Amino acid sequence: MIKKLSDGSMKTQAREIRYFFYSQAFADGFRTSFAILLPALLGNYLGYFEIGLTISLGAVCTNLVDSPGPIIHRKNALFITTVLVFCVAGLTSLARLNIYTMGLEIVLVTFFFSMFNVYGNRASSVGNAVILVMILTMDTPTESDEILPHALLVFAGGLFYTILSLLLHTIRPYRIAQRALADCVREISTYLSIKADFYNSATSIEENYRKLVAQQIVVNEKQDAARELLFKTRQIVRESTKDGRRLVFTFVETVDLFEHITAAYYDYALLRKQFAPTGALEVIHHSLKKIAAELDSIGLAMQANISFNRTFDYDEEVRQLKSEIDRIAPKGEAQTLVLRKILVNIRRILAELNNINQYFEPDIERKSSRVDHTHFVSHQPLDPKIFWDNLSLKSSTFRHSLRVSIACLAGFIIVNLLSYGHHSYWVLMTIAFMLKPAFSLTKQRNIERIVGTFAGGIVGILILVFIPDRTVHFVLMVLLMIGTYSFMRIQYLVMVICMTPYILILFSFLGSNFKLVAEERILDTLLGCTIAFAAGYFLFPHWESDQLKQHMQGILKANAAYLQKIIDALAGRKLSMLEYKLARKDVYLNTANLSAAFQRMLSEPKSKQKKEKDVHQFVVLNHILFSNIATLATTLLSKDERVYPSELIQIAKKARSSLFESSKRFGEDDILNTPHDGQPMHAEAILNSDDELMREQLNFINKLSADIDKTTKKLSD
Repeated sequence: MIKKLSDGSMKTQAREIRYFFYSQAFADGFRTSFAILLPALLGNYLGYFEIGLTISLGAVCTNLVDSPGPIIHRKNALFITTVLVFCVAGLTSLARLNIYTMGLEIVLVTFFFSMFNVYGNRASSVGNAVILVMILTMDTPTESDEILPHALLVFAGGLFYTILSLLLHTIRPYRIAQRALADCVREISTYLSIKADFYNSATSIEENYRKLVAQQIVVNEKQDAARELLFKTRQIVRESTKDGRRLVFTFVETVDLFEHITAAYYDYALLRKQFAPTGALEVIHHSLKKIAAELDSIGLAMQANISFNRTFDYDEEVRQLKSEIDRIAPKGEAQTLVLRKILVNIRRILAELNNINQYFEPDIERKSSRVDHTHFVSHQPLDPKIFWDNLSLKSSTFRHSLRVSIACLAGFIIVNLLSYGHHSYWVLMTIAFMLKPAFSLTKQRNIERIVGTFAGGIVGILILVFIPDRTVHFVLMVLLMIGTYSFMRIQYLVMVICMTPYILILFSFLGSNFKLVAEERILDTLLGCTIAFAAGYFLFPHWESDQLKQHMQGILKANAAYLQKIIDALAGRKLSMLEYKLARKDVYLNTANLSAAFQRMLSEPKSKQKKEKDVHQFVVLNHILFSNIATLATTLLSKDERVYPSELIQIAKKARSSLFESSKRFGEDDILNTPHDGQPMHAEAILNSDDELMREQLNFINKLSADIDKTTKKLSD
């Protein structure tokens, strides 16, 4: 048994390692390392090492904005950053000649470019790149006649990186979107695996809900990333090529698959009480785990860009499962109806899985979907008025920018008063990049930075003390460099652990005493983290508990809009698939936003957390609510349009009314515009057997809405 577990664990680790080497993160890390190393190595070979190093500096800074996304956004960000780092590199070389002008530049640059957060993540990265070039240039000795050449070399480095990145995209235009889709599939697989654990009696239901909610945040992030790439890349969104149509078709199927998975909600405590002794839950648990593993394998095949063969027969799986359930729970027993509903849901999941498998069938000719994809992606305007409107203490971005500016100035003053070491800019770099808009993120980054620096410092010293061979040092430095830039956007702690020994080895090549460099690095990190942590706590702090009200309103509004689609369908109105999918997307987005804010709140000081148990209950209840609405929606979409009995419509309206009352407790007056809220014509009066089942589902949704209202009342008191 132990050997079996060990083998399974080793296979999982081998799979994860293989997945990493095919991932976008590793591709980014390899590309960035190449772009930084090549100028420095060429410069060293030709006898112009300082010039090569300065060109590498431009590549380092420009790389920050090159996160996966639509090529037009990447291209614009890269060119804008290249120009800005040129300007700020020159300005900094001039300002550093006087301590007061340098202090003034630090205040202005850190504030102005931190305000770029108002324009979204990529604009924020542009701001970070500019702040980074200022910090890395402020301690570089530059004579007045060297200022322009230095800035031009930084510009050349940025331009070199930009051309390299765009060239690689031209060679393989669909590869980034393919990897984003694979990430999405694998995270849905993890979500399904967590959901399967509800059927395992040994699993804590409450703890599993925490895992499920946390994983839903990840799934939403991956779906948004894939959606941005697919629906904002002109070459793909037009679906003019086979590859473009294949990617769009598969992504749409993965979203539908996720809906079928979320739609499967049951009273798991009652299920365990009724069926755990029969062995039925064990069979379902095993089947769902098998499907999750299959989905994970599909994601891995997409990532590796290889073919995929099914590991089992999907139809046979359903037949065997039905046979087992019939044996364990004979037909005719009312309480076993829930097992058959689970079976139906698994059949739907496998049907979607079958559709996703078409990704690997090149001979299938797919027609363009002709869907207006612009509805499914957000558009960030770059209007200067947005910047101007945020220049107020009411704006969290403005408060964050002030915090960064004041903290960096304090760090600059302290390092100049203490006058120790030769790399005091490390203090400012730590402050600028550890301070985040939310205190919980600042705290997490500080912990990871300190732990990673200590661990990486030990690794670096051990390498330099016990391995004398300089060739081995160089090879290890390159590997650590690739690790640094590979984990930069996915695992900050691992990035810091790789970055610290990489820097120590680099400075040893430059002739510095690595022990002194290690000591200074640790001291600078501790000082920078202390200043950043203090600034995050005391300077215009951003507490998640103060922001939760807005997220709660968002999910109530989204669930009410989702429920309205059910009411429209019950009333016999034609359900627009576009409107339905937009309502579904809105629910997923708002649920993820609320869950993420709640998780961040739990990382804040206890004194700043408010009614965390009630908030957790609110999160779980809303998760259960939209799962049940999704179940009902799936049922209605599979049936012919008709007008359902008015009793069902009234129950649904009552549930929506409860959500309206809940939202009003947070100050929301108009939760939903419902122009077609009148009674349907020719409503049926008699309920058939399917309607009876639907009434049970609607009554449960109504009860959930009432429970949410009770919880909301506690939260609003």
